[in-house]
Amino acid sequence: MTADRKREAREKFLLGGIVVRAGLSKADRAFLLGGLIELARVTPGTAEHRRLRDIGEEAFKVPSLDGGSPRIVETAEWQ
Repeated sequence: MTADRKREAREKFLLGGIVVRAGLSKADRAFLLGGLIELARVTPGTAEHRRLRDIGEEAFKVPSLDGGSPRIVETAEWQ
């Protein structure tokens, strides 16, 4: 049970880091959730999915938009 809680906590930490990296740490929670729900509707493998993934891949290569957080490192389970 402890290992599951640690894994879940790490996932939440990484997701929070992505929000900060995107410059959305001060955004309204409802706005963020709405955006994520819209993203969940994008079908994997489509041109839109590839376009958004390419944007994200590039964003991981440059300093964060808010200037504060260090580079987020993805693990294989996140890809």
